[in-house]
Amino acid sequence: MNTIQDQQLKSSGNTEIATLGGGCFWCVEAIYQDLKGVLKVESGYSGGPTANPTYKEICTGLSGHAEVIQVTFDPAQITFQDILRIFFTVHDPTTLNRQGNDVGTQYRSVIYYHSAEQKSIAAAVIQEAQNAWDNPIVTEVSAFDTFYKAEEYHQNYYKDNPNQGYCSFIIAPKVRKFREKFKGLLVR
Repeated sequence: MNTIQDQQLKSSGNTEIATLGGGCFWCVEAIYQDLKGVLKVESGYSGGPTANPTYKEICTGLSGHAEVIQVTFDPAQITFQDILRIFFTVHDPTTLNRQGNDVGTQYRSVIYYHSAEQKSIAAAVIQEAQNAWDNPIVTEVSAFDTFYKAEEYHQNYYKDNPNQGYCSFIIAPKVRKFREKFKGLLVR
């Protein structure tokens, strides 16, 4: 996180957290980092019983965790509803335990809600988003329990490795599409 974001996070008394899994966390993290009102985005793991999992454990699919991002945001600048609307346009919420070539429960589409209000908003946005998809949305909606921050080399992965093959061929097209569709919500 940069110094400006650190200052915004400290000065903003009213923040919320969204915890979302939409396949590979590198892809989803890259989308949310450039939104107005987003103060921090961290990649990590959530939803399974394994305490303090490692990336190696996550990759086996046996930890029970999903690759997720945790977004700290200012609801006066961006709503949870808008965060979810973006979520449903940047990954395929109709494929169970899969995003593209990434297959396994660790790549499931999931919203871990932090309050009853977030749970209610998630249900409404899923119903709204269903109109854009031919197949049924299979996104899991579960109560948040624990977030384990991923290893440091996973944080800011796309920004730090834009020329890496996966970033160039998989993430960059998603980011371009997102930036065109949601340019009014971008920081720059």
